[in-house]
Amino acid sequence: MGKTSDLTAVQKTIIDTLHKEGKTQKVIAKEAGCSQSSVSKYINRQAKGRKKCGRKKCTSSRDNRTLQRIVTTNPFKNVGEIHKEWTAAGVSASRTTTRRLMKDMGFRCRIPCVKPLLNKKQRKKRLAWAKDKKDWTDAEWSKVMFSDESKFCISFGNQGPRVWRKSGEAQNKRCMRSSVKFPPSVMVWGAMSSAGVGPLCFLRSRVNAAVYQEVLEHFMLPAADQLYGDADFTFQQDLAPAHSAKTTSTWFKDHGIPVLDWPANSPDLNPIENLWGIVKRRMQYARPNNAEELKTTIRATWALITPEQCHRLIESMPRRITAVIEAKGAPTKY
Repeated sequence: MGKTSDLTAVQKTIIDTLHKEGKTQKVIAKEAGCSQSSVSKYINRQAKGRKKCGRKKCTSSRDNRTLQRIVTTNPFKNVGEIHKEWTAAGVSASRTTTRRLMKDMGFRCRIPCVKPLLNKKQRKKRLAWAKDKKDWTDAEWSKVMFSDESKFCISFGNQGPRVWRKSGEAQNKRCMRSSVKFPPSVMVWGAMSSAGVGPLCFLRSRVNAAVYQEVLEHFMLPAADQLYGDADFTFQQDLAPAHSAKTTSTWFKDHGIPVLDWPANSPDLNPIENLWGIVKRRMQYARPNNAEELKTTIRATWALITPEQCHRLIESMPRRITAVIEAKGAPTKY
């Protein structure tokens, strides 16, 4: 060991302490567990107050503040665009230096969180709904069958533009993209409760009220028998046009099935959204070649969902509601 840079913090402390006590370098080296030459070089460097070697920085503190302001103002720009704007401000630095300084500042290139775009009226209704449901118990939530449609693509690689943000800024408004839910491309419908998941329904056409009622008849009712048996349950659905149609409401009344009132644009309150996320993450390395192979992969992955996973997601409902109340109806992290 001949380099002082190889010495650990503990070894350096031992050398400093024993040197002050007047011990010889040979004794110090033995106690510190290093070579005598390392001890000698370290002591001499400390005595001379030698600073670390290295190339002089090409940017000033002012230049760095300019870079941080550029990234913070528009975090969705890529490195090339940020570097171009920075050098246009009179800074002489390479693109590699730009990227390195951004990382030194704590910025990391991440996929932005996507949340629904809510207006003031929708936030107010979400807040009122959350306050109305805040005292519901786990037993009450276990009687709710949550449902939703989700789009599955053969390729999961296109995640859209990335964002430069620091750790802990995932929920910062300037680092997020807004999503507008009308209308999503639907391929599969599913349902879940605290007892597990029901059968999947793959949709071949655009979902209107008639198609949706067929899904309810041939997939929701069997799912209810599977998950609840003869016990009572409440069905949950979002406010998509096919779900809120008068004929659909009539269908539920005719079958004696109560429907949970639900606020608009509230995927963060629906635990099945997290379940879709679990399925898609498990499928991220799957490479189906066509729609039929994709369906087979989805079915196989969906079948691996356990009742324990569903139960944990249902148990999160009180926390979701509390988060909405604290956010005053705004979107939350779920």
